[in-house]
Amino acid sequence: MITVVGTGTGAPLDDALLAGADLVVGGRRHLDAVRLPDTAERVTLGPLAPALDTIAAHVDKERRVVVLASGDPGFFGIVRALAERFGPGLLDVRPGVSSVAAAFARIGLPWDDAVVVSAHGRDLRTAVNVCRARPKTAVLTGPGAGPAELGAALARTPGDRVLVVASALGEAGRERVETVTPAEAAARDWGPAVSVVLCLDPARALGAVRTVAGAAPGPAGWAPAEDAFAHRDSMITKFEVRALALARLGPRLGDLVWDVGAGSGSVAVECARLGAAVVAVEKTADGVTRVRANAAAHGVDVSVVHGSAPGALAELADDPDAVFVGGGGRELPAIVEACARRARRTVVVALAALDRAPDARRALTAAGLDCDGVLLHSSRLAPLPGDVTRLAATNPVFLLWGTRPEGAAATTARTEGVAQ
Repeated sequence: MITVVGTGTGAPLDDALLAGADLVVGGRRHLDAVRLPDTAERVTLGPLAPALDTIAAHVDKERRVVVLASGDPGFFGIVRALAERFGPGLLDVRPGVSSVAAAFARIGLPWDDAVVVSAHGRDLRTAVNVCRARPKTAVLTGPGAGPAELGAALARTPGDRVLVVASALGEAGRERVETVTPAEAAARDWGPAVSVVLCLDPARALGAVRTVAGAAPGPAGWAPAEDAFAHRDSMITKFEVRALALARLGPRLGDLVWDVGAGSGSVAVECARLGAAVVAVEKTADGVTRVRANAAAHGVDVSVVHGSAPGALAELADDPDAVFVGGGGRELPAIVEACARRARRTVVVALAALDRAPDARRALTAAGLDCDGVLLHSSRLAPLPGDVTRLAATNPVFLLWGTRPEGAAATTARTEGVAQ
């Protein structure tokens, strides 16, 4: 039997769990904090594979093994690796309080509506984009992905987020829980004692009563009619076009999406509703106001950049997973090129003028994307006098999309040479 004990967030360790142990495995601070049996072998966790091999040798001889871990070891913890190697039936798990639960308890907030993301040994950009998209996020940190790195990334995008940095949770005299701005977090050396970082929108930190924990459920539908958004003179991506564009963009939690030439921001809002972090680029002041109003009306976060593409794109530090281009005029080829070279997955371009399609297609393929497209021409039901209905044609739109081949990398080119 392998006994897995969660420690470190305030609950005292029952010494009886260690009595008679033949092998005790844990991090250095866990082992230093307990009194081990004199006869027990001690293994300090570093690389996991050698420790699992040592555990296996003791299990084969039916010796008693105790594994010490932080908080709840079944929550982004060692229980997964042990269950995969030895089977759940061989584990006796004694969970402690997770660092996430302890951190929220320290600041007096419920966390059933929080999204929890691990940056420990993982790409920090996923955590950053979840923090941008959701009002209440807990980030499990690690070397190179701590409060400073998270704060530096979040500070690059305007927003109202604050970071709650919880360090040495449960350790008397050392525990610290500090609320800072992303910029303040980026300017500090936090050391190795950080337990978890909470990223909050203070205005929405309490949240509503929930039935399902974690990320809020996605929308019941998408591509609503144009009257769901404020727009000017019908200058909005029509719902038929939006539906296919969303299918090709594939926005999801952890993604970053650009909406370039956002106009009303209908595509930006829909991507945010589906969980993505979104940056909308719009050149007109009234358009910027309209995008912000639509985002607020739909209860989502959209970061709006007031500027003209392609020049404004060079100021966006983080490469997107997907890009929607909904405008551009004569600058369209340069805009598509700038987006295509930086997009990690796909670029979708909506064109009302068919003669611009060849240049846009060349820009996509020149950046190494596989290109496809379709001409969308729909007719909607329209009532006529006498209780009859006709079909009213909408303006045709050419939708192009470029997809990066699997395994190919984006150029990551915030180049000054892009056309201004």
